[in-house]
Amino acid sequence: GHYMPDLSLLEPLSKELDITLNELLAGEEIIKEEAMEYSEQNLIQTIDYTDKKIKNEHKKISLFIIGIGILISLCAFTVFPSESSWGSIYSMIGLFLFVVGIFRELKIASLLKKGLISTILFILLLSIFFIFDYASVSQFKQPPIYRLTTTTVFSDDGNKMIEYQNPFYNVFRINADTPNEYYLIDNKKQYTIDTVPTSPFNVDKSSFEQLKKYKSKYIGDNSNTSHLLNALPLSEYGYVFEIDSENYGLTINYNCTDWYNNENLYIHKALVYNSVSLFKLIDNLEYITFNFSGSSYTMTREHCPLNKNIEQKINDNEFVSDRMKLFETN
Repeated sequence: GHYMPDLSLLEPLSKELDITLNELLAGEEIIKEEAMEYSEQNLIQTIDYTDKKIKNEHKKISLFIIGIGILISLCAFTVFPSESSWGSIYSMIGLFLFVVGIFRELKIASLLKKGLISTILFILLLSIFFIFDYASVSQFKQPPIYRLTTTTVFSDDGNKMIEYQNPFYNVFRINADTPNEYYLIDNKKQYTIDTVPTSPFNVDKSSFEQLKKYKSKYIGDNSNTSHLLNALPLSEYGYVFEIDSENYGLTINYNCTDWYNNENLYIHKALVYNSVSLFKLIDNLEYITFNFSGSSYTMTREHCPLNKNIEQKINDNEFVSDRMKLFETN
C-alpha cells in the first residue's frame, strides 16, 4: 500500500521482531501448514507493489517531460522576439518533448501504433503553431516565427525591405524600422523581393482604400478633417491645422523642416499624395497650404490633377518632380 516501508528494511525489521519475513508481510502469525500459501500471496503482493511503484515513477517522469515541453514552447513564443530564429527552434524542441511525454503514457502495446499516434499529434500541434504564427503576422504585424529564409535589401531610394519566406506564404516588411513600416502577406507567393509593389507610406493607414471612410462633402467637418489628416503621410511629424470656412481652404502646419526631411523625396511624395487625397475626399475643398519650418506649399483644386492611379505613380520620382511644379511655394 501507500504506507509500506522500503523493501530493504523488511528483512532487518523481521529479525528485530523475531518473526519470519512471511509473517511480517502477512501481518499475522503463520502456521507451518499455511506457510507455502502465504509465501505465494506475499510474493504476488510484493511484485504488484513493485510494479505500481515503477509505473508511478514512469508517470512522474512523463509528466515532467510534458511540463518541460509546454514551458519551453511557451517561452519560445513569449521570451524570444519574433525576429529571432531561436523562437522556432525552441518551440520545436518543446513540442517534441511534449509528444515524447505523451508517447510514454500511451496505453498501447504496439510501438508502431504509438509512434503513428505521436506523429499525428506532433503534426497537428505544429499546424496549430503555424496558424498562431500566421495570426500574429496578420493581426499584430510581427515577423513570422517559422520561416525558411530572411532576406534584407535596400531599395534605390534607401528604404529597407525584409522578406520572410515561410513554407506556405511569404511576408514582406516594407519601410522596415520607420514610422511608415507595413507588412504585405503574399499568400500565393506571387512576388519576389524585386517585384513586390511598395509604397513610401504605411498603406495599412494611408492607402486610399483606408482613407475612403473619411469622404466628406464639407471642409467644415472639423472632426472628420482631423481624422483624415492623421491618417495621411507626414502626420508622424505632428501638426496643427486651420480651416478657412469662407474660402473653403485648409492650412496645415507641420512640425518639421521640409528640406531636412526630404530624403528620397519623401516630403515631396507626401505633398503630392496628400493634396490629391484631400481634394478627392473633401468635395468643397478649394485650396491647401502645407507649412513647414523651411517653406510653404499651396495647391488649388484647379491645378491639382486627381490621378486615379496616384498610389502606383508615387514611387516615380520624375512624376513627383513634375507634380511639385504645380505648387505655389514661398
